[in-house]
Amino acid sequence: MTVPSPPQRFTLALAALCGVFTSADHVAAQPPAVPGVTVSELVERSIASTQVFVGTVEPVRRATIGAAVDGRIVEFPIDQGDRVEAGQKLAQLLTDTISLELVAAQAELRLREERLAELRNGSRPEEIEQARARLAAAEARTRFARARSKRTEAAFESGRAVSEDEYEEMIAVAAEAQQAMLEARAVHELAVAGPRAEVIAQAEAEVAVQRAVAERLSDQVQKHTVIARFAGYVVAEYTEEGAWVNRGGPVAEVVALDEVEVIAQVVEGDVPFIVPGQEVEVEVTALPGETFRGRVGVTVPQADSRSRTFPVKVRVANKIT
Repeated sequence: MTVPSPPQRFTLALAALCGVFTSADHVAAQPPAVPGVTVSELVERSIASTQVFVGTVEPVRRATIGAAVDGRIVEFPIDQGDRVEAGQKLAQLLTDTISLELVAAQAELRLREERLAELRNGSRPEEIEQARARLAAAEARTRFARARSKRTEAAFESGRAVSEDEYEEMIAVAAEAQQAMLEARAVHELAVAGPRAEVIAQAEAEVAVQRAVAERLSDQVQKHTVIARFAGYVVAEYTEEGAWVNRGGPVAEVVALDEVEVIAQVVEGDVPFIVPGQEVEVEVTALPGETFRGRVGVTVPQADSRSRTFPVKVRVANKIT
């Protein structure tokens, strides 16, 4: 891995331009030619000078990754020097209890979602047909009870062999049949109309509440897994399998080294000639004879009050072996 720690040297091509201009007037004003001297046409050209600065190499990103919750480390699959990718697991905390709670919450959520779907779908055709059949049977019994009640009433009024108890019983039977028919009709109308909007809204609210519970528990499970937020290398370990970590406690330190930053202090007079995107050469002391190409990223607009220099950051692609 070619990421040196001591200060390194890099060269900036400064846009310090000087030019020589020519015109017809200038030619005419020249002194007469001297024998044996050749006169050539003047040409305007730009001359770029270079300047050498000493800088330090630093990772583009560095992060000490900590635990989001309290817990015991049950997995720690990394070692110092390992490369990790973004999202890769660095450590796993114990989650047995909260995982069981999550399973129960997800099961309850599925149950409430199915109930809501049933309400939204309304009554099944078979249920409507069943309610219609019961209504038809109740109407038939009511008609029979009414007819029988009228015959009994006519016999009772004519003085035929119908006791008062039999007469009152027939009236009660007819009234009971009437109520049964009204009940069957109401059931049929409910089956046809389906659930009320208020009932569906209540079921939707119950689903939303349970989904929030499941998502909260899922988030808690995720927080028990410590992951790398960017690709890089593990440069420090702060815990081990079986150890207890507190919320916010450090687990590992990761640095991004696919690209590095060379930071140099540039004197105040040279800063105006350095622009973002400008290409520079970087030479590394540990790799003599090898030159890297980089580009100026930014000039920090905060000078050192004593040295009168400004930090200039140069991005360089790293070579990882």
